[in-house]
Amino acid sequence: MTFSEENYLKTIYHITASSGAEVSTNAIAEKMETKASSVTDMLKKLAEKELIVYKKYQGVLLTEKGSHLAKMIVRKHRLWEVFLVDKLHFSWDEVHDIAEQLEHIKSEKLINKLDDFLGNPTEDPHGDPIPDINGKINKVEKLLLAELNENQIGICVGVKDSSSQFLKYLDKNQINLGSKIEVLTKEEFDLSLKIKVGGKTVTISNMIAANLYVKII
Repeated sequence: MTFSEENYLKTIYHITASSGAEVSTNAIAEKMETKASSVTDMLKKLAEKELIVYKKYQGVLLTEKGSHLAKMIVRKHRLWEVFLVDKLHFSWDEVHDIAEQLEHIKSEKLINKLDDFLGNPTEDPHGDPIPDINGKINKVEKLLLAELNENQIGICVGVKDSSSQFLKYLDKNQINLGSKIEVLTKEEFDLSLKIKVGGKTVTISNMIAANLYVKII
């Protein structure tokens, strides 16, 4: 498979995981920042390799083979993110672009040894689950912080937005994986939250709260 084909498979996998439905050509084009016509050409190639089921004007579904390959790409990406953070001490806002390059390494032996070297982690530095060698994913029950009510407390277990800008914002406000977040007040007007985290009180917008995953305690 080419790097481009792998990127398309991974993109279809991510969109499917969040929507749970067939993926439209336009959705793929928007995610990959390319033209719909270019997407159509690639989808035909992937369909010929039996990696997707492509129905014109209806959408795309990954085949069992395509889904497994996509999970293996995601597995490599997230393992490399763990390595970069835990062993090379990159910050969590720096690793995505580097892992985008490393995820195309073909050696399964290397990736499996990397997995063992890291202690077989189940989550990456952003709280996203890492598929195991067979593609199995352990899902964690979680809610968005925006869904919590006043006086509820949650532990930060992941982020919906893993952009560098968002992660830097969280660092500035000392919000990390494992942070205990207590909702003090919730404004009826704009749904902004006053929260207590790390021993200090912070007001955050609904947009921020809608991009933070927590587990209620």
